[in-house]
Amino acid sequence: MPALACCVDAAVAPPGYAFDAGGGSLPSPVPFSDITPAPTNPTGCIENSPSHWSPSLSSALYKIDAWGAPYFSVNSSGNIAVRPYGADTLPHQEIDLLKIVRKVSDQKSMGGLGLQLPLIVRLPDVLKNRLESLQSAFNFAIQSQCYEAHYQGVYPVKCNQDRFVVEDIVRFGSPFRFGLEAGSKPELLLAMSCLCKGNPEALLVCNGFKDGEYISLALLARKLAFNTVIVLEQEEELDLVLGLSKQMSVRPVIAVRAKLRTKHSGHFGSTSGEKGKFGLTTTQILRVVKKLDEAGMLDCLQLLHFHIGSQIPSTALLADGVGEAAQIYCELVRLGAHMKVLDIGGGLGIDYDGSKSGSSDLSVAYGLEEYSLAVVQAVKLVCDRRNIKHPVLCSESGRAIVSHHSILIFEAVSASVSTAASMTPTGLQYFIEGLTGDALSDYRNLSAAVVRGEYDTCLLYAEQLKQKCVDQFKEGNIGMEQLAAVDGFCELVGKVIGLSEPIRTYHVNLSVFTSIPDFWGIGQLFPIVPIHRLDHRPAVRGILSDLTCDSDGKIDKFIGGESSLPLHEIEGGGRYYLGMFLGGAYEEAVGGVHNLFGGPSVVRVLQSDGPHSFAVTAAVPGPSCGDVLRVMQHEPELMFETLKHRAEELCLHDEDSDDGCESDHGMGNAALASSLARSFHNMPYLVGSCSLTALNNGGLYYGNEDAADVAGGDEEQWSSYCCA
Repeated sequence: MPALACCVDAAVAPPGYAFDAGGGSLPSPVPFSDITPAPTNPTGCIENSPSHWSPSLSSALYKIDAWGAPYFSVNSSGNIAVRPYGADTLPHQEIDLLKIVRKVSDQKSMGGLGLQLPLIVRLPDVLKNRLESLQSAFNFAIQSQCYEAHYQGVYPVKCNQDRFVVEDIVRFGSPFRFGLEAGSKPELLLAMSCLCKGNPEALLVCNGFKDGEYISLALLARKLAFNTVIVLEQEEELDLVLGLSKQMSVRPVIAVRAKLRTKHSGHFGSTSGEKGKFGLTTTQILRVVKKLDEAGMLDCLQLLHFHIGSQIPSTALLADGVGEAAQIYCELVRLGAHMKVLDIGGGLGIDYDGSKSGSSDLSVAYGLEEYSLAVVQAVKLVCDRRNIKHPVLCSESGRAIVSHHSILIFEAVSASVSTAASMTPTGLQYFIEGLTGDALSDYRNLSAAVVRGEYDTCLLYAEQLKQKCVDQFKEGNIGMEQLAAVDGFCELVGKVIGLSEPIRTYHVNLSVFTSIPDFWGIGQLFPIVPIHRLDHRPAVRGILSDLTCDSDGKIDKFIGGESSLPLHEIEGGGRYYLGMFLGGAYEEAVGGVHNLFGGPSVVRVLQSDGPHSFAVTAAVPGPSCGDVLRVMQHEPELMFETLKHRAEELCLHDEDSDDGCESDHGMGNAALASSLARSFHNMPYLVGSCSLTALNNGGLYYGNEDAADVAGGDEEQWSSYCCA
């Protein structure tokens, strides 16, 4: 470790900015080369020889096998590999995620699709495997416990309303009678449309607060032969159901949502329990039963629904809630309702950090098999005791179905590095000679602490020394050179006493608010990992800062309780791609347009037997600047015309003043209008190599023409504006 007296080159402060030494003897620089520095661990995670690293070490470092199994791993090339069929995936079926990114982002002239990052990669094969695994787990539990009814789930479309996601779930779930759950009128319309191609026995569960229009639509769905169930969230909804069903001559299937006493703590359990937002108390359920009986429609009450919160942490809590609900179910049977289905709601959790912990919102202490077995056993136990026929079991597992199938890919475009000035021995001596008063005292104390090996005390005096210099700078007594010198000195002290490198800030081409809103909104953490270079040791640690003009637009908390992430150096001219995993639920639906950054580009990728093991079956560019402007009621076409008119006026003014517009600015009206039009069509995110492209286009950056072609939108319409 180099001594303070033998530090690297740095500029020495000019004499005009020197401190007034004020006389007196000065201490000599401490010979730090004689002091053994404290051991360091730059990655803070895994000690290993810098010359040796392997994909398996990266897998352990980022806990990929813990949270990613059986769908994600690190291949021998050091890239994240997707295993589309889970544990049943054969080696030749694995998909290299980096190859997908290159195929999608490369220009068409290079054989790519010309899409811009950020990018969502959807994997329908993973979605199918999740559905099959959930159904298989319940089937096994039912068979092993001799349960005398079947399981058929529903997917709550609020988790991810994307058309292809919902259509895939209906198609993949058709053999299992898998249905959909809607919580609003648009979601109900979506569900009705998609279930036209589903299993006729699939449930269409209508949750959420309802008005007359919602209930009329649900009754119409019943008339159209959908297996529709109207779940009463509020007692007064029953009057609307009874009145409208008579008007429309439809015999409804009705359910009640029960407010259970059982609830779990933490953020995801806040809407459960007696004081939860949704559902009916036992008193209200009894009034509903009485009113239905008086109307001669008690036979319409056929389903009991409940929800004790998302991310249920343990099977013990799950069994407690299911057992309570099963008792209510049996009581409804006793009271004369024609009960058939027990809907246990959502709650099947995701292990976001791989800890298999039952005491965290980020994890769960069970798998699909344990979850299913706990449900079946709890219901069977209660029904057998009460001599009640076993109900059909239904769950609304959304997070557990769609989380794994979607990966958000984004690029780190730059990283902040330490800018403190380093020091030569002469510079160090000059710095010391400029210290006076308290600053000089702090330096003497620091020197003594270094000799004694008291490294924590060294940092204290170094910070005090820095603050003294800051105060003097504010008073105008020293210049910027001295202020920079004290930063360099303090950094040198840190290196000598063995501090790890400062945490770097990696600037990523992303909006946290748009693409990872749950991180900002509720502190939800997701696994974030470099998708390549995992055969090399990540030598630095960093946090991620997004493109938005907002101090909250950063990611500084990571799974495992880490406040920084092991990362690689960004190589000159190279791309550094990161992936956020397990984000297939809620993130797209919740994300907004903060700073007018729209959503990512999206591709749908299936496993294939081709040379790269995958095929891109759908590709959609992210929203353009014009698209997100329309969201906020702006009119891009009118804006374009206004700017074009402004440019023409200025150009005419320049021509009248004999200062030719075209020769002065290197373009004419057509080129300027074309550039403006393309600005409205391009995505709001950064585009790589823009400076070189700008130079090649007379100072105007035209964006990614291939991406515009893929969009296939109104490019022709805009061309007419450009040439007008």
